[in-house]
Amino acid sequence: MKYVLFFLLLSSCIQANATVTNVGKTTIKSSNKEKIVIAHRGASGYLPEHSIAAKTMAHAMSVDYIEQDVVMTKDDQLVVLHDIYLDRVTDVAAKFPERKRADERYYVIDFSLAEIQTLAMTEGFSLKDGKTAANFPQRFPLWQSTFKVHTLADEIELIQGLNHSMGKDIGIYPEIKSPAFHLNQGKDITKAVLLELKRYGYVNKASRAIVQSFDPVTLKRIKYELFAELNMQLKLAQLIAMTSWQETPIYLDEPTQQTITQQLRTQKAKLIFYDYDWMLTPSAMTEIAKYADAIGPWKPMLVNVDANTNKASSNGLVEAAHEAGLFVHPYTFRADEGRIPEFAKDFDDLLRIYYFELGVDGVFTDFPDKAVNFLQKID
Repeated sequence: MKYVLFFLLLSSCIQANATVTNVGKTTIKSSNKEKIVIAHRGASGYLPEHSIAAKTMAHAMSVDYIEQDVVMTKDDQLVVLHDIYLDRVTDVAAKFPERKRADERYYVIDFSLAEIQTLAMTEGFSLKDGKTAANFPQRFPLWQSTFKVHTLADEIELIQGLNHSMGKDIGIYPEIKSPAFHLNQGKDITKAVLLELKRYGYVNKASRAIVQSFDPVTLKRIKYELFAELNMQLKLAQLIAMTSWQETPIYLDEPTQQTITQQLRTQKAKLIFYDYDWMLTPSAMTEIAKYADAIGPWKPMLVNVDANTNKASSNGLVEAAHEAGLFVHPYTFRADEGRIPEFAKDFDDLLRIYYFELGVDGVFTDFPDKAVNFLQKID
């Protein structure tokens, strides 16, 4: 692992000399809005997602923001993982076979940080015929080299340290994962994340930090309760999912005069999931703008594709979001084989369509170097 990190830091120096100096913010503007690049789980197209190595490489690529998905351990530590489970990117099933729940999953919240840090971490995989198969076969090979799960504090210190030593101002873009699930399990991950951000100096909207969540109830709680309680005021982004993904569990009773926090702690007998359909209309943007500064939609949500010409055009959501004062940061832009929509000639063309035809303000991408280079070529 030390050789991987040495290589990445060396690459950082080379990359810094090869690119424009204004790396804190990409110098492309359209309609007076900056175009930014967000490293989705780090440089996850090249190294295992959310590994320290992937975050170091993303920093070397001079992105604007690096994303952190945050979940909580049994002993209340904040770790950087995309899932509330451990079994998609670690060897937990081999090391702790008896610790799975009834649904056959291994939950982060059932393990201490010390236990989690004994696990090997790798590229995302699935089980096929009893064997592990990489979800992206052309990416970093499974189980090669040494990677570990790390804490949010570890990552913030890495990014702030590299900002200092490299003379950059790259921001963080943490996502609070499944906050309602955590509260239902007795853990207030939302408040814990905010306190950690405050500890590292992210306290106002001038801070290089954007907090994102799929859960609108949680974002409203942050906006209307926690910011006042903690004397903070950060930018917030409403992520938008397809309702069919069952992204956000709801444990609420019928509406009462309880505070949002009290409602979140109340378990409903039958689990239901949040319905995002109302967010997929332009008229929803004014409502979202009351509690958020940006939206993060799945990228197909922003386009109509003509069946005859196979050309993509805006469905009006971007324009409505901008009219409401919201930034638009769609996900996820991937250059892997089979991941580029047919309406785009190649990855650069896909970026061109979204950045300049649709007018989005930034993109989440697994291949941040490609997006940075694309914007620099246009500059």
